[in-house]
Amino acid sequence: MLVQHILKSKADDAVVTVLPTVTMREAADILAKRKIGTVVISQDGHVALGILSERDIVREIAQKGEAVLNAPVDTCMTSKIVTCTRDAKADVVLSTMTEKRFRHMPVVENGQMVGIITLGDVVKARLAELTMEKDALEGMIMGY
Repeated sequence: MLVQHILKSKADDAVVTVLPTVTMREAADILAKRKIGTVVISQDGHVALGILSERDIVREIAQKGEAVLNAPVDTCMTSKIVTCTRDAKADVVLSTMTEKRFRHMPVVENGQMVGIITLGDVVKARLAELTMEKDALEGMIMGY
């Protein structure tokens, strides 16, 4: 299965972005209100400059105290973003996320974000794929 198939199956394919000057507190509020795990830092909403997750926020608070919540996100974001394309294979994306220990990966084409894929998205798609394979094999065995 390809990333493009997973993106098409998502109810909402929008990427939530924030400006680099938004505070950590404002970013945390966005995450909480939208019930999401990450925001992409972008000046224009199309090119990813960095990514900030719930884990990043918690780590920064633990290391620097709650005053870090007033800092801009660009001081705490992960700037070395791992991305994929729509043509990437889902199992490769899953392997990369597992190996590098992150849960969100922007999907980029020609330097522009076209979506974001989560570990949960990939697992859900893979489970659906396995269910279809199981049903097909059962059908073959039963003579359907």
